[in-house]
Amino acid sequence: MADPAKSSHCARQPAPGVIATDVPTRLDRLPWSRWHWRIVIGLGTVWILDGLEVTIVGNMAGRLAQNGSGIAITTTQVTTVAAAVYVAGACTGALFFGWLTDRLGRKKLFMVTLAVYLAATAVTALSWTAWFFFLCRFFTGFGIGGEYAAINSAIDELIPARVRGRVDLIINGSFWVGAAIGAFASIALLDTALFATDVGWRLAFGIGVVLGLAILLVRRHVPESPRWLFTHGRALEAEQVVIEAEQAVERESGRPLPAATGEPILIRERAPLGFDTIVRTVIAHHPRRTALGLALFVGQAFLYNAVTFGYATILTTFFAVPEGDTGYYFAVIAVGNFLGPLLLGHLFDTLGRKPMIAGTYVGSGVLLFATAALFQHGELSAATMTACWTAVLFLASAGASAAYLTVSEIFPLETRAMSIAFFYAVGTAVGGISGPLLFNGLVSSGKVSDTVLAFCIGAALMTAAGLVEAAVGVRAEGGRRESLAAPLSAVTPPERT
Repeated sequence: MADPAKSSHCARQPAPGVIATDVPTRLDRLPWSRWHWRIVIGLGTVWILDGLEVTIVGNMAGRLAQNGSGIAITTTQVTTVAAAVYVAGACTGALFFGWLTDRLGRKKLFMVTLAVYLAATAVTALSWTAWFFFLCRFFTGFGIGGEYAAINSAIDELIPARVRGRVDLIINGSFWVGAAIGAFASIALLDTALFATDVGWRLAFGIGVVLGLAILLVRRHVPESPRWLFTHGRALEAEQVVIEAEQAVERESGRPLPAATGEPILIRERAPLGFDTIVRTVIAHHPRRTALGLALFVGQAFLYNAVTFGYATILTTFFAVPEGDTGYYFAVIAVGNFLGPLLLGHLFDTLGRKPMIAGTYVGSGVLLFATAALFQHGELSAATMTACWTAVLFLASAGASAAYLTVSEIFPLETRAMSIAFFYAVGTAVGGISGPLLFNGLVSSGKVSDTVLAFCIGAALMTAAGLVEAAVGVRAEGGRRESLAAPLSAVTPPERT
């Protein structure tokens, strides 16, 4: 078993205020184990909640607006105002909790953000008027946005480098597992033979609460990030987390771990960073990486709004699909979205980040252009349109998930959560707030040309983002995070790759 006394030399102080640690090397050498599964289940499953949340609300829009629903709201208010308010809350929550995550730690914040989500979702079920529904949607998004920053940073700091790409992509892609659950659940909950008009939609929000409570129980056992601990002067706590992980892996495998290779890194203890330091580091010191992050997030946000935002309206308006049946089509799209990261994820670790991110972005953009052309010429049915969307999003989902992976890898550890929050907030604000407002007008007009324009906007931005990745992307596969972006507290920064 790993011996704390034997490992303690790895947290020695070669100079006053300086810590030498090999924690990153030791974490990256760990074989996959139940310890890692606990992290994935405790942290990664929150994306299922986000997918469930977005899909449920989208599919319930018509029911909420019906007489007897128990809430005074219109379909347009649900699909435009409520959608924009939810995204605004997510952007605000990402920035607020992202800043706190880098200052106070990953574990504290991923418990708080989930609690905020649970409370807001539960209260949403009690809504009786539009303004209260909007308020609940804001705070639900506020919690989810905080989750993106706290969870992505924690996962990427605990998962070994050799599988970091595929694990991160699959976790982010699990959003669509929630979307599929939401699509099927909405079919049953919209059935007035089973649930009254003012009951089904309220029960829908209860699904998220039940899942969230289960995740909360697992999450209590997820450790703090050792990388965050040693950059905040808590080297002994970081050592203890790693020792416990090593002992758990050795018990499971029944054999001792190989010795860690690589030089320890030197970290100087420093006070928490101010917001100005974080912004200066991200934007001024890494302008090319900043441009890359913005391109990836804006591109995927617009493509997803172009395709998924008005999918139900497109099916009912142009293909005469009954409103109650649109969930079946969306379930197919959701499966394609999850299969993309699941089947392509390992290639991001083997072929590499640049070719795979560029390829999935450009490929999905080109396929969406082709879908727009076929739709314009009247050559698609509801089934073939869904098949086209599924193909587009099979590639786009892998690329979009890689956007979170990219910004987590290419900026210094002390700014990681805030970097994720910044790019998520900016990209989502541009594509997620303006997108619903823009695409609702285009898709709801009933004109084929307007829907084609919506597709082409999303396709063009996705393709452009892929070209930016090809030009300035970072080859991060298999690289230790500290070599991809040296910690700001590093005394002698490792060589960059």
